[in-house]
Amino acid sequence: MNDRLGRLTVHGDRATLTFERHLPYPVETVWSAITDPEQRRAWIGRTTLESRAGGQFEMVPSGPPLPPEAKRVTGRILVWEPPHVLEHEWKQSIVDDSVVRYELSADGAGTLLRFTHRGLSVPHANGFRPGTHAILDRLIAYLADQPMPEWGQRYQEVADLIAATSTD
Repeated sequence: MNDRLGRLTVHGDRATLTFERHLPYPVETVWSAITDPEQRRAWIGRTTLESRAGGQFEMVPSGPPLPPEAKRVTGRILVWEPPHVLEHEWKQSIVDDSVVRYELSADGAGTLLRFTHRGLSVPHANGFRPGTHAILDRLIAYLADQPMPEWGQRYQEVADLIAATSTD
C-alpha cells in the first residue's frame, strides 16, 4: 500500500482504516513506543495496559478537543505477541465498538508498521482517518525526538488533503 493518507475499505455498513509507515528504527524500539505506557503518554496520551492477551486496556488521548470521558477508550487486549502484534478492543462512548491492530515487521534496518482500525461505521471511519494520521505523525516525531505536531492543526491539514484528493 502506498497511500500516505491511509486507506478506507468499506464492507457493508462497516469500514476498516489501514495505514502503513516505514520507520527507520528497530522493531523493538517501535514496539516499546506503542506498548510502554510512559512512552505512549508522550505521543498519544495517558495509557494503562496489562501486557498480555486478555489484559485490560485504557487510554485517554491528549489530541482531540473533547472532554476526557468522550475521549476515553477501554477494552481488552485481543492479541499480544511481542514485539510484533498488539491488537485491542476500542470501546469509546462516541463511536462504535471496534478493534485496533498494530503489526510490526522488520523492514531492512527499520520497521514496517501496519496499523488497522476495523469495525467503525463509514462516517466514523471518515472522521478517524485524519485523526489517525495525526496520531501516527506524533509517533514518528516521538521516535525521531522531534517537536510533536499539534493534533488539531495536523488533523485539519490531513482532512483538507483527503478532501482535495477525493475530488480529483
